[in-house]
Amino acid sequence: MAESNKGIEPPKPLVKKPRLIKYGGRDPGLKIGRGFSIGEIEAAGLTPQEARKLGLYVDPRRKTVHEWNVKALKEYLKKIGYKKTGK
Repeated sequence: MAESNKGIEPPKPLVKKPRLIKYGGRDPGLKIGRGFSIGEIEAAGLTPQEARKLGLYVDPRRKTVHEWNVKALKEYLKKIGYKKTGK
């Protein structure tokens, strides 16, 4: 990571907990996941390789795209002043 990003913590990916019948099938809420899905990373304008270079965890098994994770990624990129370079 670059020196200027030293004090800024990368966001944590939030995922839904599974609904369990033994708890009445109600919505159990959110938990911290293993990493952002590839769809969430691409929606924020990054590739998985760029995300890993920025210190973000990528979970290739996840298929869901949660808007709150995309929003957190975009805010993080704005905070660190990330500009896409190249082609």
